[in-house]
Amino acid sequence: MDGDPAGGTRIIQKFKPQLIDALCGDADFVLQHCHSLRLLSQREYEHVKATAVPSEKVRDILDYMMTKNSRCVRSFLDLLKENEMQETFHKLGFLKKLPPERQTSGRPEIAEKKTTKRQGNLPAEEVPLKQPRKTSSGIVTDKQLMLVARHIGSSWKEVGRAVLEISSIRLEQIMEENPRNLRECVFTMLRDWTMREREKATADRLHSLLTQEEIAVVPGSIDFLLEDN
Repeated sequence: MDGDPAGGTRIIQKFKPQLIDALCGDADFVLQHCHSLRLLSQREYEHVKATAVPSEKVRDILDYMMTKNSRCVRSFLDLLKENEMQETFHKLGFLKKLPPERQTSGRPEIAEKKTTKRQGNLPAEEVPLKQPRKTSSGIVTDKQLMLVARHIGSSWKEVGRAVLEISSIRLEQIMEENPRNLRECVFTMLRDWTMREREKATADRLHSLLTQEEIAVVPGSIDFLLEDN
């Protein structure tokens, strides 16, 4: 494990927006714990400490952690799973629910490929058939959009820009139209996407966009989009 930090780093990278959302409520609390465990160098600690915006503090901590060796990365993830951190930051609960394969270094995938090669030598009738992924080709509904909005946190504008390709100007307008109502902001953003994409705005496509590597939604939380209406 010490020689292969990819697994833990991949978790931080995949769930980075969600971790920022979960930890920005008390970024200094996280920073002090990282410093006391020597997960950050003095220079890194001073840099993060000088940052005024809590979400940017957490972002910088995560960026630094993704450059560390596996011991530091694992210590950081273990820290986030401790009872004290879980009680302070309730949104971190998803870390304990991750299936084991998401915390590996990718070796299961390699093993799966090797298994597939071996299966190639079997008679056709003995090769196990892969189960097709459930899909839903119907246009996403307002009800589904509202349910999806529950699973996108304060990083919604990042999702809008990077994944749904909605302009920053429009995102600012949405925020002005729905002050202090995060869920309505997210719903409006998703509605804009469906209106732009028209017949391409299927539930399956939205699920695919929101579950790609760069974006963090809890695994399985929006799988209802794949179910037939």
